[in-house]
Amino acid sequence: MAFVTLNDTSWCQGLGREEQSGPTAQGRPRVSGAMFTSKLFTLVVVVQPQRVLLGMKKRGFGAGRWNGFGGKVQAGETIEQAAHRELLEESGLIVDNLQKMGQITFEFVGNSELMEVHIFRTDSFHGEPTESDEMRPQWFQLDQVPFSHMWPDDVYWFPLLLQKKLFIGYFKFQGLDTILEYTLKQVEESPCNLS
Repeated sequence: MAFVTLNDTSWCQGLGREEQSGPTAQGRPRVSGAMFTSKLFTLVVVVQPQRVLLGMKKRGFGAGRWNGFGGKVQAGETIEQAAHRELLEESGLIVDNLQKMGQITFEFVGNSELMEVHIFRTDSFHGEPTESDEMRPQWFQLDQVPFSHMWPDDVYWFPLLLQKKLFIGYFKFQGLDTILEYTLKQVEESPCNLS
């Protein structure tokens, strides 16, 4: 797979955008004659020197897989506010700063709703990781990330996040385990200002 450097700033649109529900707006993907709607999600990965914090999803979508911490953006909430809230709810951690690393759109065959996931990294936090109803946090050494127990797409973009490289992507899944097609592009400079 080759990486392409982009000057396109559309990948960070929505950082200050609130979640909206309702019919699909103009400009959303149209595949096989079907109009797709899109739902906003966040994902936060906590990284420290030589280790990364992941959570074992205990229930709901993705149960039984290790993942970062995140979820749906609620009405009236910005993407960054949702990222802070989800991290606190799922791990007990509070962060001052989040660095947006990427944005990935997921399509699942048979589902007309796309998942637009905004992926953040943080290197510092307050508190101790605490198990919640939804997630069981655990530290992993960077050379022992459990990719075989994570979403199949993680093996492609997670190394970029760990190397502090920015990216955009699209993954099309058949079921929950088979990637039918994907694109992943590295972005050299962040067009987004989160500070």
